[in-house]
Amino acid sequence: MPHTAASTAPIADFSTSAAPVAVNGRGLTISAIAAVAAGARVALSAAPDVTRRIAASRALIQRAVAEETPVYGVNTLFGGMANHVVTREGTAELQRNLIWSHKTGAGELLPVADVRAAMLLRANSLMQGVSGVRLELIQRLEAFLNAGATPQVREFGSIGASGDLVPLACVAGAITGLDAAYLVDYQGETLAAPALLQRLGLAPLPLEAKEGLALINGTSAMTGMAANCVHRARSLAALSLAAHGLMLQALQATNQSFHPFIHEHKPHAGQMAAAEITLRLLDGSRLIHDDLDGRIEHRGGHLLQDRYSVRCLPQFVGPILDGLATIAAQVEVEANSVTDNPLIDAGRNAVYHCGNFLGQYIGVGMDQLRYYIGLLAKHLDTQIALLVAPEFNRGLSASLVGNTGREVNVGLKPLQLTGNSIMPMLGFFGNTIADRFPTHAEQFNQNINSMGYGSASLSRRALDIFEHYLAVSLLFAVQAVELRTHGVTGQFDARRTLSPATARVYEAVRHAVGRPITQERPLVWDDRDQFLDGYIARVRADIAAEGAVVAAAGGIRGELEALGTQ
Repeated sequence: MPHTAASTAPIADFSTSAAPVAVNGRGLTISAIAAVAAGARVALSAAPDVTRRIAASRALIQRAVAEETPVYGVNTLFGGMANHVVTREGTAELQRNLIWSHKTGAGELLPVADVRAAMLLRANSLMQGVSGVRLELIQRLEAFLNAGATPQVREFGSIGASGDLVPLACVAGAITGLDAAYLVDYQGETLAAPALLQRLGLAPLPLEAKEGLALINGTSAMTGMAANCVHRARSLAALSLAAHGLMLQALQATNQSFHPFIHEHKPHAGQMAAAEITLRLLDGSRLIHDDLDGRIEHRGGHLLQDRYSVRCLPQFVGPILDGLATIAAQVEVEANSVTDNPLIDAGRNAVYHCGNFLGQYIGVGMDQLRYYIGLLAKHLDTQIALLVAPEFNRGLSASLVGNTGREVNVGLKPLQLTGNSIMPMLGFFGNTIADRFPTHAEQFNQNINSMGYGSASLSRRALDIFEHYLAVSLLFAVQAVELRTHGVTGQFDARRTLSPATARVYEAVRHAVGRPITQERPLVWDDRDQFLDGYIARVRADIAAEGAVVAAAGGIRGELEALGTQ
């Protein structure tokens, strides 16, 4: 899917290409959330047990209003003002005022994909039938998603303590048609919410007791963003491993470092997966040293074993893969949770006041995700440093110059500057936010906070940057394997020497750049033949759109999705 800062970014048309994603309060996966974020339709469950729970919890709230039984946020004000009692006549106005007063967002608009994910997760939470809302309200979320109507939501406004109050208030105001100030993106237009409802043939939906609170008092916005981030991170981690596979062949590495015997004796799941994936990426290559039989020979003055960035790849990447699997599992739990307050147990005629709206799992998880992205970049940066240095690259030209006969060529030296400018930024983004900046918001009621929404937003930005860095890395990898192929075969078409698995990635990058593969010249021959910023932009655009480059590493991505689910 495209990843832009504009809320008006296009979404894919899933209307006829795939079955709707089922929404019943349970079972949503990262992949399903990403599909809806990209435009897939949804279908609320009509199962009798589901609709009965929703109706029963709604009936309990209606009784509480009629009997003036104290229920937080139903006949009281909120947070530090919960000691103020609201009359029976004021309960509906309380909900409308809640949404109205929380339209305080700032910053740029969230991408359409993140808002759609948030709407899906809010509907999924409410479908569990413990929030006290009408089914009609949840159906309104379904209608907006299936129409491709996306409320405009700002990037700042949630501290992740009482859920995502401010962002979700924009969704709530839009789907109910509260006021023309709530804007919606629809088929390339920006419409006021009431006008959009009229366009869709829907009437305004005035909120009733508890419903405004149920719509906004939850972690759906941060969790939707987090799910999209995890989806992207899996693709980019898979592509990172594929880039390593190309670079290891360019460096004429040995495959022995990835032998199962080694990793069975340090059997971390991520390490074993990284070794198995890398071994398969190298299978069939004509460029590596095939030492799986355990017997090696002296290598003409070269090191007998590869340097750490090559030899320790599974041990370095393994914790990252395990960490991503843990984050994915936690995001999926959060996505299938009820995160508002209070919760209604209609079967026991009970109301439970709670703190499920605190987004600490998302805040901590997204902090960790950014840290892992920085580590992936650090590792790729080290391989690039080996590739460009004649002291370490086993006979390749300095800075991977293509035409060494042209005395002014500097090859990829300036491209390394760009990579070096990006990599430290990714390390900086790995700093945590969940552990700092206490806000003590609204009269010390929200006196701890998760910063989950902010952390997820930072993660989205870090992934945007990492896509550029991966594009740079893949250009280095392509140039290096073509030069190595020339050294082995006398021509530059690396499809003849690469392993089948990495040849697919190589071809996809070459296609994205827009330069056909030839035997006569590598990607970069003379410096003045091209501007490399154009190459970076094209490869990054393909990655961001989950195009052919990402698809070429799709098998690896599938293994990362399965990691931790066995």
